[in-house]
Amino acid sequence: MTNPMHNVPPDLRCYVVTGHGSEDHIVRTAAKAAAGGAGVVQVRSKPIEAGALLRLADKVACAVAEANPATRVLIDDRLDVAAILIQKGLPVHGVHLGQQDVPVREARELLGPDAIIGLTTGTVGLVEGSNEVADVIDYIGAGPYRRTPTKDSGRAPIGLEGYPPLVKLSKVPIVAIGDINLSDVNSLARTGVAGVAMVRAFMESPDPAALAEQVLIDMEMPQ
Repeated sequence: MTNPMHNVPPDLRCYVVTGHGSEDHIVRTAAKAAAGGAGVVQVRSKPIEAGALLRLADKVACAVAEANPATRVLIDDRLDVAAILIQKGLPVHGVHLGQQDVPVREARELLGPDAIIGLTTGTVGLVEGSNEVADVIDYIGAGPYRRTPTKDSGRAPIGLEGYPPLVKLSKVPIVAIGDINLSDVNSLARTGVAGVAMVRAFMESPDPAALAEQVLIDMEMPQ
């Protein structure tokens, strides 16, 4: 199924990544964040087996589409799961891949020109590598901003001062990630990143919709 929004770049400013929790909590949080204006919801719930991720992503995608049809839903790591859901015609828009996952060129060949493909980076060398495939990816994630318990990348934290050089170097938009809280958003916006990816901040929020609204406000503060 062709994505009717394929000519519209994803709004990366408020990028929600799902984390641990019950299926109902994950689906509800994603939908509320979308209702608040989150531009992207990435379905990531590690560790999880493929069948469970398939079911979870199906529910998240449908709930998000109902809450806000403009929000894009991406699958973390699992190209196969993303491809199955897209082929079924569900409102899933692409995949976010790590450095050890299927190469992005092969992912683009499988998913086609309409899909959104993101790639994890976090160092000058990895951003330089992403520039070599800039023709087939839509954005890169760069982190960790600070050390985070949700994912051990093995890379040193970037910190605020680390983002401007990466933004200048990258040929595609950068989304900052890594234990980012609402209080960090405006400072990160001033580094030139296109958006912030937040996991625990949303999963533990009593009001994900209000949090998304505030993230968008803070990302639009004067640079």
